[in-house]
Amino acid sequence: MSTETDSILAAFEKFNTIIIHRHINPDPDAIGSQTGLALLLRAAYPAKTIYTAGPAAPDLAWIGPQQQVSAEAYTGALVVVIDTSNRERIAGDHFDQGAMLIKIDHHLDEDQLGTINWVDTHASSASEMVWDLVRHSPQLQLTKAAATALYAGIIGDTGRFLYDLTTARTHQAAADLLATGIDAAAIGRQEDQFPENVGRLIGWALENVKITDTGAGSLLITKAVLAQFGLAYGEEQRAVGNIGKLASIDRWVVFTERTDGSYRVELRGKTKEINTLAVQHGGGGHPLASGAVADNAAELHAIEEELASL
Repeated sequence: MSTETDSILAAFEKFNTIIIHRHINPDPDAIGSQTGLALLLRAAYPAKTIYTAGPAAPDLAWIGPQQQVSAEAYTGALVVVIDTSNRERIAGDHFDQGAMLIKIDHHLDEDQLGTINWVDTHASSASEMVWDLVRHSPQLQLTKAAATALYAGIIGDTGRFLYDLTTARTHQAAADLLATGIDAAAIGRQEDQFPENVGRLIGWALENVKITDTGAGSLLITKAVLAQFGLAYGEEQRAVGNIGKLASIDRWVVFTERTDGSYRVELRGKTKEINTLAVQHGGGGHPLASGAVADNAAELHAIEEELASL
């Protein structure tokens, strides 16, 4: 164990109130690692108060609920920010008003948020890092409920063990989680299935993605397209990974128009690293999966050109 993880476990022992934040626009690993850690702490320390802070995430509520935490609760509390590389992406308020802040993350370390910053860029997911805490803690013991949340996070961030950061340690984590009796097939189905209107959007996306001769793909999803398919903002993200299934694409970007005129930017690569491009535009993430925000159409086109030149 590292000095950081020893200090994290000691902090769990010390504080009576622990508030866990995740990133905005959550994915299964954000909710899975947050929920899994909360369930582990509640089981280990039933007298402590543990919160999962953040706005409601209806599509991922099956993994775990979000809680609205009052400002008063942060007084004297330990705050944990998980699966989040910088403060701009933290979901929920008051995260900086606790007595101590811990960052647990597997993205490139863009922001030393906490008193303790445990960043492992070799981990497949934040959920895998939570499992690693369990391995080295006599207090934290895997429960079936916690394992369900952590497994959802791991398969979400690894694309069901497809992506490059899937390692022997990832499979060891999965084996330990499976040993608790979780229904891995049901979890996989829950993450893989989507409603009919999302399926129609995916078909539209595969038909409309622009592909350069060098394998750079680009897709713009406007507010009108979201309305056409009856989708709320965020539901279009199911199309992002499916675009990469086209053999002619090596790297790609999906832009989603937001209500304020800016664009959500999702960058992906099969072999070419795209995270430096995301950082240049105020975002970040993993070498092959990153995000950012384009302020206007001019920045959108600049990102397209920069991606094509990689």
